[in-house]
Amino acid sequence: MPLTKAIIVPGNGAGDVERSNWYGWAKKQINKIPDVTCLLSNMPDPVTARESIWLPFIQEELQCDEETVIIGHSSGAAAAMRYAETHNVFGLILVGAYTSDLGDENERESGYFSRPWEWEQMRRNVGHIVQFGSTDDPFLPWEEQQAVAEGLGAVLHKYTDRGHFQNTQFPELIDAVRKLRAAA
Repeated sequence: MPLTKAIIVPGNGAGDVERSNWYGWAKKQINKIPDVTCLLSNMPDPVTARESIWLPFIQEELQCDEETVIIGHSSGAAAAMRYAETHNVFGLILVGAYTSDLGDENERESGYFSRPWEWEQMRRNVGHIVQFGSTDDPFLPWEEQQAVAEGLGAVLHKYTDRGHFQNTQFPELIDAVRKLRAAA
């Protein structure tokens, strides 16, 4: 199956996603890649980011399928991983991914952290897994980011100076999508 679509699943609380972090910029850059369409939508339930609301939205509204790479940032990475436990997708690009609710009530309410991660099932359902993480992330301990990489066998891009990846541009992400497209 070729890579024909990318969907960006933002972190919770992103507001207008076209103007938040690198999301809108990345959508424009990915749409310049021949034969790849990128979708970016304001998510329902944007603050709590409940699994019970976000996963059906990814399936039904964004129409994620076997030709799709899900680009998930923060809470969007948690959603992408849970989605991949039960659906086949071309790939995952995880940015600022983590494994627990971090002791945060809102994260706990999202539902993503109420059960163990099914790493083996995700590896079976996903053709390519790339992860971006930074040791200076103010929200996510490096140990949790590392646990995701180890659980998924992800190609890990480790940084020491990117924080929670809230920049307005993210050229390394575009390079990763291009490489996945070429590998298809």
